[in-house]
Parts: sequence; structure tokens; C-alpha cells
Amino acid sequence: MGWSLGYDSNWKRDIGYGVPSVCDHPDCDERIDRGLSYVCGGDPYGGDEGCGLFFCSKHLVGSLCERCRGDENSHPFDHFEPKPDLPEWKQRSA
Repeated sequence: MGWSLGYDSNWKRDIGYGVPSVCDHPDCDERIDRGLSYVCGGDPYGGDEGCGLFFCSKHLVGSLCERCRGDENSHPFDHFEPKPDLPEWKQRSA
């Protein structure tokens, strides 16, 4: 089984290292993919601790985003909103 392409039924979107994307942090547009290297929680769907959204290395510390870590001014599990698919992925997956 590969991790190139899958589907996350929690967030209702395609995931995998074959899916081009941008960081789900609202103040960031860094290009990433939706592979395991970028998922909050370190496992598909977020594992036991993460939200399952995808973040660049600036917004993912260890394996958790700031909200799942419970950083200052955030509430654990008050998740960010997932960003939409990139137009290039929508065209390819249509």
C-alpha cells in the first residue's frame, strides 16, 4: 500500500504525498503536499493527538500544530479551517 493518494473522510478531501497543497495555517501559503511528513499528529487523520490537517515545517513543531499543542492564545482541538484544494489538483482529479 502506498501513501501517494488517499481520502480523509474526516476533512472530506484527498490526502497523500501525491496531492499538492499549501500549509493549512491561515497566515501561510507555503507549498507542501498532503503526505505524512506534513500531517498534524504524524499519522493519517491525525493519530491520537493531532487534528489531521497539513502544515509546513514552520507551523508544525514536533508532529503537532500550535492549536493541538495548546500554545498560548489557542485552545486545544479548536482546529484551523482546512484550505481548499489547489486549482491544479482540482483539474487533475476531475
